[in-house]
Amino acid sequence: MPKRLLPMKLNFFKFKILLVLILGLILNSCVSRKEVVYFNNAPSQGSVSVSVSSGIEIQPNDEITIRVSAPEQDAAAPYNLTKIVSEVEGPQAATVDLESYIVDEKGMIHFPELGNIKVTGFTNIELARMLEERLRTYIKDPLVTVRILNFQVSILGEVGSPGTFTSTNYQLSLPQALSLGGDLLITGRRDNVLIMRKEKGEMTYNYVDLTDAGITQSPYYYLQQNDVIYVEPNTGKRQRAGILSTLSTYLGLASVAISLALIFTR
Repeated sequence: MPKRLLPMKLNFFKFKILLVLILGLILNSCVSRKEVVYFNNAPSQGSVSVSVSSGIEIQPNDEITIRVSAPEQDAAAPYNLTKIVSEVEGPQAATVDLESYIVDEKGMIHFPELGNIKVTGFTNIELARMLEERLRTYIKDPLVTVRILNFQVSILGEVGSPGTFTSTNYQLSLPQALSLGGDLLITGRRDNVLIMRKEKGEMTYNYVDLTDAGITQSPYYYLQQNDVIYVEPNTGKRQRAGILSTLSTYLGLASVAISLALIFTR
């Protein structure tokens, strides 16, 4: 083999190595549309059915308010426990608000006229309907509204702002909750979002696919009190965490890249 051909073959070999490295980086960085876009199979026109929320299930230690209204408001007044929020001097009346109930460990509250009643096992909507039925004995056409003041969910993992969030919305959907957490990062896995929920005294683990428009029909589309949402990292993020976990690794890769660049620019 002529000596002048040897450097050419070596340079061509180095070029092939660099080309393989570049192609590997490109392929590793490619992300399909399905992996990052929500509701991929949603129809371009028409509608998708949504699960019906029956409200938030009340749990021990919840703080709730109960507002009772009726055509004769004076008759409903004894059932609305109030507290003074601020006192002012002069002819202007003091500001009052509804007093809240704290659900005890047995799931009970003490309600005017009805006494001790069990509220756990009901959602806020179901409890309102039950109280309306029982109050019809005492007042005409009662209308009851139950709100949970300490409704909260926790969002962990690959989101913009993980944390625990309190909401006054008793129909908080999974997309709305994720928006509170700053939405999913591009490194978050959208097709396998974990929702941890306490049901009948046991913790359950449920996975939902945000890339599927059918998620709106899932029983986990609307969240419950104390749900925990976890967004796991996608494959690329896990690989980078394993390979590029230290500063020395980054410096080593930079050194290799600079060395290869110098070789091919000589």
